[in-house]
Amino acid sequence: MKDVNCAYCMQGELVAKFGYPICKMDSGFLYLFKEQSHPGRVILAHNKHVSELIDLTDEERNQFFADIAKVSRAIHKVFNPNKVNYGAYGDTGCHLHFHLVPKYEGEYEWGGVFEMNPGKTLLTDAEYEEIAEKIRQAL
Repeated sequence: MKDVNCAYCMQGELVAKFGYPICKMDSGFLYLFKEQSHPGRVILAHNKHVSELIDLTDEERNQFFADIAKVSRAIHKVFNPNKVNYGAYGDTGCHLHFHLVPKYEGEYEWGGVFEMNPGKTLLTDAEYEEIAEKIRQAL
């Protein structure tokens, strides 16, 4: 069931404010997070409009985590981070999604929690597409 007020369900103008489309995965849709203070940061939004992991069947949950692992491998291949942080929030959006945030030793947030939207690094559409294509190729 889709929620017409949900950016992830509608996949249009609402999500375009913060996400650039990369590709459909088995369990959801992958977006490049437009704020790229952490090069390679992405969001994987589940296909279903659910709020919690416990709202998924075991099979759906396992597929979602398999896709998260697949995306993480692609991020490591393309960006060579020292670590990938994983965050599932959605206090207000209520659509299950994970932020995959590459972290790099010596960067401004190394050793701490990543800021949700620091607004420091925005790119052009051509730059977003270049990154998205690298991730697509690595998947």
